[in-house]
Amino acid sequence: MSSEPQPKLVRQIGLFDATMVVMGGIVGAGIFINPYVVAQRVHSPVLILLVWLAGGVIAILGAFIYAELGDRMPEVGGQYVYLRKAYHPAVGFLYGWVLLLVVQTGGMAAVTVTFARYFLELTGLPISERWIVVLTLAILTGINCLGVKPGTRVQSVLMVLKIAAIACLIGAGLFLVKKPHPLLHPIVDRPLSMDLITAIGAAMVPVLFSFGGWQTTNFIAAEIKDPRRNLARALIVGVSGVITLYLLVNLICIRVLGVDALAQTKVPASAVMRLVSGEGGAKLIALGIAVSTVGFLSQSILTAPRVYFAMAEDGLFFRSVAYVTQKTRVPVVAIVLQSAWAVILAFGGTYEQILNYVIPIDFFFIGLSASCLFIFRHRERSQPPAQAGFRVPGHPYTTILFILACWLVVANTIYKYPGNSLIGVLILLVGLPVFAFWNRRRKANA
Repeated sequence: MSSEPQPKLVRQIGLFDATMVVMGGIVGAGIFINPYVVAQRVHSPVLILLVWLAGGVIAILGAFIYAELGDRMPEVGGQYVYLRKAYHPAVGFLYGWVLLLVVQTGGMAAVTVTFARYFLELTGLPISERWIVVLTLAILTGINCLGVKPGTRVQSVLMVLKIAAIACLIGAGLFLVKKPHPLLHPIVDRPLSMDLITAIGAAMVPVLFSFGGWQTTNFIAAEIKDPRRNLARALIVGVSGVITLYLLVNLICIRVLGVDALAQTKVPASAVMRLVSGEGGAKLIALGIAVSTVGFLSQSILTAPRVYFAMAEDGLFFRSVAYVTQKTRVPVVAIVLQSAWAVILAFGGTYEQILNYVIPIDFFFIGLSASCLFIFRHRERSQPPAQAGFRVPGHPYTTILFILACWLVVANTIYKYPGNSLIGVLILLVGLPVFAFWNRRRKANA
């Protein structure tokens, strides 16, 4: 008697929801805070805006690259699949290993604690921060276990609310400020020199970090309707939309606060709203930041578990992680596993240290995944595709530029934080014997 076939993921995500997932993966609490970091490193309005524009150009190049990768392989797992097929299953496994162990879950833990603190500050409820962490992750996990449609709908609603919060900030800065600061001068804050070039490079690091996250949409390619058409459009439209929002937010911060005041406040969005709208405005933007953090969590729970699901399907992780329910058609075990580990990291208080050493790992793999395009195009010469799909404009030059930008972040982080970077490398290397174990087990069961 044959067993029933395993339920599969189904394509239920349309273009709008996919675009909201792209934007939701990028826009977190960072855009409300990071403008001050850039202003500390370059001290003129023009340079600040140019650095953010340059970061946007790098991000759109990345969107082009991942659009082509997604067009070639619209499969569940995104980067895991590209690395496995281009290099070796061990490389794909190592990416999934660090994603689950520290990269995605560490970010989720930090963002959940941030939300809990904003929530308690706004409501004044006599509830433990830990309870807010658990309840927030439990609710979002439950929603995503109900199916990909409920998960994407909630994500889309939260992203629209984020856009509304940013629009309030932009509108207040445009129409309520009485004495705006200049935007076009000075052009530079020091003579053209190596010192200026170094400062611009240092400013690019938090900018590139702020633009990260769009690549996670490729994890759910197997659940996007007509992915060869809609995934590329969602990536390009979503990243373009975020570039526009980020440039306008920074323009407003400079216009309202000026460069010097911007560099001195660690909460620039709140400072802008407090200046133009009083404490009511500051509370409104605090609510916007809280919504933004929940939106990031929702996107993380929707997308990243598909990587662990793909690993399990390949026999490189617990088989139960590949379980898909007949009714909801989502990998519930993978979803619950990620959220449970995020709670443990949040309770352990280690997430802040984790964030310090996951940045070089994350950007290393983003760049390495982009390099897969060279391998796939080389193989294409002997096996041309039956149907021409999306192609990266300006390849190979634009692809090389994007990879170099990613690895600039890696080099900068290693130079500044060698100890933390070493810990990240050690976590990565520990994954090698773990891969060997699962690979032997997979071959034994074959």
